Parts: sequence; structure tokens; C-alpha cells
Amino acid sequence: MSAIGTLLVFVYRQARGLVSLAMLAGLASGAAAAAQIAIINAAIYRDDPRGRLLLIAAFTALLLLAPATRMVSQYLLVKLGQDMVFDLRLRLAGGILATPLPRLEQLGPGKLLVALTDDTSAITESLIVVPEVASNGALFVGGLVYLGWLSPLLLGLFLLLFVPVLLAYRFPIAAAFERYRQAREESDTLYEHFTGLTAGAKELKLNRDRRDLFFVQLTDTAGKLRRLFTRANLTLATAVSGAWTFFMAAVGAVIFAAPLLGRLPRETLVGYALVLLFARGPLQLVVSSFAVLGRGGVALRKLERLGLELRQDAEPEGMGAGPRSTAAAWRRLELAGATFTFRREAGEADFVLGPIDLVLEPGELVFLIGGNGSGKTSFAKLLTGLYEPEHGEIRFDGERVDRAGLDRYRQHFAAVFSDFHLFADLPGARGRDLDDESRRYLRELQLEHKVDVAAGRLSTTALSQGQRKRLALLAAYLEDRPLYLFDEWAADQDPYFKEVFYRRLLPQLKAAGKTVLVISHDDRYFDVADRIVRFAEGRVVFDGPVHDVAELRQAMLADLAPALYTQIPERAWK
Repeated sequence: MSAIGTLLVFVYRQARGLVSLAMLAGLASGAAAAAQIAIINAAIYRDDPRGRLLLIAAFTALLLLAPATRMVSQYLLVKLGQDMVFDLRLRLAGGILATPLPRLEQLGPGKLLVALTDDTSAITESLIVVPEVASNGALFVGGLVYLGWLSPLLLGLFLLLFVPVLLAYRFPIAAAFERYRQAREESDTLYEHFTGLTAGAKELKLNRDRRDLFFVQLTDTAGKLRRLFTRANLTLATAVSGAWTFFMAAVGAVIFAAPLLGRLPRETLVGYALVLLFARGPLQLVVSSFAVLGRGGVALRKLERLGLELRQDAEPEGMGAGPRSTAAAWRRLELAGATFTFRREAGEADFVLGPIDLVLEPGELVFLIGGNGSGKTSFAKLLTGLYEPEHGEIRFDGERVDRAGLDRYRQHFAAVFSDFHLFADLPGARGRDLDDESRRYLRELQLEHKVDVAAGRLSTTALSQGQRKRLALLAAYLEDRPLYLFDEWAADQDPYFKEVFYRRLLPQLKAAGKTVLVISHDDRYFDVADRIVRFAEGRVVFDGPVHDVAELRQAMLADLAPALYTQIPERAWK
């Protein structure tokens, strides 16, 4: 099916009744316009006053009927188009939220952003055009019906000349749509470059060679898009321009060949000339809309494919059912032989996290340590339910956490990951005085002079990374969950706030009965923890209380650089 066919079928499936009603109104508008031409044609040859008065009355009535039915058709289709765009955006956002995190990470932000922006915009533009196409198509069809009433023989001659040419133009139009499809695929790459441009601005400024290579790649991708869109639009423009030439040739052939088919009334020939010249305008508008409709159809196909990708492992609907409050007491959280595998590019070995056996209880303060790439953050995502175990299981209070219960299980956690996103709206249970509570935390975090809170919303998030992390910590506090996880939270803090975090804030959470897990390399604060869990190559290699911090330092150094460890004297760590 062509891209336009895909779009029109989608529109019809969304609301058959509304589309059918709109099409009937459009056909009525087309019939009224064709009848106006018929009346004009009849008035040219009508001499009796009474007959002319009747024609004038009928023409006046049609002047009111034609725009009224057309407006009804356009209103129905515009409303349908906007409803469908609204539904598309919500379905896509819902699909993203229901998609497991590993799948989202595999797709990447570029592909999702272009779907949420360019694709929905292209579909919106095409749906806005649909009413105009439907109305003008109805006008053209109404004109053909009147031509058939005037002379079926001449209509057959016109269609015999025009339809083959119209069918032949499917090939250049199909070629243009193929270029639109290729351009849409290239848009994913362009958005990846844009993401790199904004997120990696610092690195690009610091390294001229990297910046030059990046700009060459960006230029190459943008150039491909320019060439594809230029060729597609030129192909369509050439096809449309040639179509009008053939259309007028068909009109001339009909008029000039009419005497050869027998004696036809002058009224019939004049009617044919009027209708065909009138129908040229609506047909031109329909054909000129092919570019917009084609891009909308290509975008819709891309969204549908992305939707299928998102739904491959979609988490069950209704998974969020159940109580949202998680302040109730819990007893035991256990990972039993839990594993998760990261699939890498061809030729690279997969990274396997686990099997991991670990038990957590209320009120524990646990540090997760290990070298980069040892699996700490991946374990944090597994523990919080963002990754689903491939083997083994998570048990919460003795009950296995299955896919249907993942969302409810996640609601027990508040987390600040190293790649956190800070929302301006603060979380919290309804009925709580969030503003006063938030201001109290802001004073403790020394941000009261930079940020205010009104109606549960931060006045600004445009702060330094360390200050933004403090705001993320504030949001985590307000969630009031029984388990907290902080991924390298102190990495962007000055020495004072590191001291506050480790010596004051973490003990406060522990005293409140919270279980706190901290991913950290700050070995000078290991004595704060009740337990240390050390990771290496995706596995837990140590789990227990801290007895010898120096020994742990040496183990961490060995994890970070085994070859270098043998060359650095022990006194370097003292």
C-alpha cells in the first residue's frame, strides 16, 4: 500500500462513522457545485423569463448549500484530524512509558525524539490537508457525474485519454515517496547528531579534531536529507506540471473530437468545457497535496513500526494498579540468582550481570563499590525493577516480583541516578504541605536563596550540576519511600556537602528507618556504612561490614587498574 493509502486507511479506521459523514457532506458540496455549473450552462440558452427566474432561485439556493455542506465536511475532518493527532501523541508517550528500560536504551533518545517531534508534526500537517483534499476530490467527482449526465460517450472518451496518463504518474509519485521514506530514515541519524551537539558541547569545544569530524558527519547527514527532499519535491513538481499539460490536452481532444462522434448539442459542448475547466482547480489542489500526504504517510508508517518495536516487550497494562502509598512496613528484599545480560555489538562479548544473591532489610545503610564497568549501576537498575531479571528472581517480603508486579514494586524506591533528570514539579502525596516542607529542605541544602517553591513547583532548575543534584535529593526526600538509592550523588559536590551528605543526611535517613544504598568511590566515608557490597566483572565479590578500609582501598585500586596496581607503592594511598 502506498504512503497516502496508509494514511487514508488509518484515518478511516479511526472513526468510520465520522469519516463517512464528512465524505457524504463533501460529496453533497461537490454535487452542489456541479449543479451550479449546470444551471449556468442552462441559463446561457434559456430565453423565457419564468424559466430564468427558476434558474436564478435554484442557483441562489445552491450558493448557500455548497459552502454550508463544505464547511460541515471540513469541520468534521478537522476535528477528526486533531483528535487523531492527540491520540497518536498519547499512544506514543504511553508506549514509551510502558516499554522496558533496556529497550528504550537500545533505541536511543534520537529515534524517540524524532518520532515525538518530526513524525507527529508531519502527520498533523497531512491530517490538516485531508479535509481540503476530500472537499476538492468531491467537487471533481461531482463534476464527472454531471459530465456523465450530459454525455456518457464524451465522458468515456475523456476518461480513456486521462486515466492512463494518471496511472502512469504513479511511478514518479512512488519514486518521490521512496525518497521521503529514505529521508525519514536519515532523520534518525540527524537527531542523533543534534543530541550529541547539545549534550557534548563541552567535549566538542575542547577537542578540535573531534569537533571537525563531528561537523563533517553532521554536514554529510544534513546534505543527504537536502538531496532527498529536493529530488522528491522536484519529482512531484514535474509530475504535477506535466499532469496539467496532459489534462488540458485531454480536454482539447474531447472538444475537438466531439463532432466526429456525431451531432452533439452546443449546450453539451459548452457544459463540458465549463465543467472540465472548473474541475481543473480542485484536481490541482488534490494533486498538489500529495507531497504533504506522502510525508504524513511515511511518518505514520515509521510511528507504527516504532510502536510495534515498543510493544515487543511492553509491560502489562494496568500494572500500576494498587495502592500508590508505599510507606507501609516491609521486612525483607532478596535477590536470588538474579542475572541480566547486556547485548553488545557483533564481535564484542556480552556483559553478564550476576548471578547475584543479596538480602536487604529495613534500616540498613549499604555502600556499593567497585571499579568502573563492574556492574554497580546495572545492579541498581536491576534492584529497583528497571531491569527485569533474565534468570533468578527478586523476592519482596517472600513474594516473587513478576512482570505484572514490577510497577508496584518500583514504587518502594526513590533514586537519584548519575544521569538523573530533574523535573520542576515536585513529587509528594496529596494533602501534604509540600511548599513548607520543601523550603525546609532547601534551607538544609543551602539553596533557599537560589530556588523557591510555589504550588509544588520549583522556581528554576537552571543551576550547577551539584546544585541540581541537591534538588534531585530534595525530590527524593519528598517521595518518602522505604528504600533509597544514590548513584555517585556526592561526585559533583564540594567537600563541605560531601561531609553533609555522608555524615548527616544518610544517617538521618537510616534513623528514619529507610534502607539506603549508595554507589560511591569515597573510601574515606566507608565507615558510615553498615555493609559494603563490592562488585567486580558483574558479580558480588564481597558483602559484609567494614573491618579494614585500607584493604578495601587496595581492592578498589585492583579493580580500577590491575596492571597499574603492582607499580604503585602502598604509601601512595596513605
